[in-house]
Amino acid sequence: MAKVASKNAKVKDLKAAAEAKNWTKVIKAVRSPKTGAYTFKEQIIHKDKVNEFISTK
Repeated sequence: MAKVASKNAKVKDLKAAAEAKNWTKVIKAVRSPKTGAYTFKEQIIHKDKVNEFISTK
């Protein structure tokens, strides 16, 4: 039974790893209107929404 349990655990890990590949960390430099200094805004988002995140202010 131990082999079956470990095999099921590996299958769950593979599914989770495959789903995790659809997410990405995006870092965007944002300039402050008052001081002109840059700050960095970072977020973990789905790979399909990267362009939306970059295009927003």
